[in-house]
Amino acid sequence: MSTEALLAFSTFADVETARKVARILVEERYVACANILPQVESTYRWQGRIESNAEVMVIFKTTRNRYADFEQRLRALHPYEVPEIIALNPVAGLPAYLQWIADSVSPDPVT
Repeated sequence: MSTEALLAFSTFADVETARKVARILVEERYVACANILPQVESTYRWQGRIESNAEVMVIFKTTRNRYADFEQRLRALHPYEVPEIIALNPVAGLPAYLQWIADSVSPDPVT
């Protein structure tokens, strides 16, 4: 099993929804951790118009092995028609932390 960590970013309309989704994804072991940044300003093009809104950014920690399942579950939970789900591969990290991520998202955790 690969322990390659991924950071996945997603935005939400409000902090309550972000917290609810983050908790579910941690409880269900799709992510090891979710950092909620409660205030970001997003400017974007949507359906031919330029929009600007306050949003909540969440940074999820998962692994490459769990990414497809994570993405599918996040899409099912997310209220947006087309949610932002972008994953990045860190180039380096504290090995013990990266192992903790892998252990935390393992469907069969070692107790």
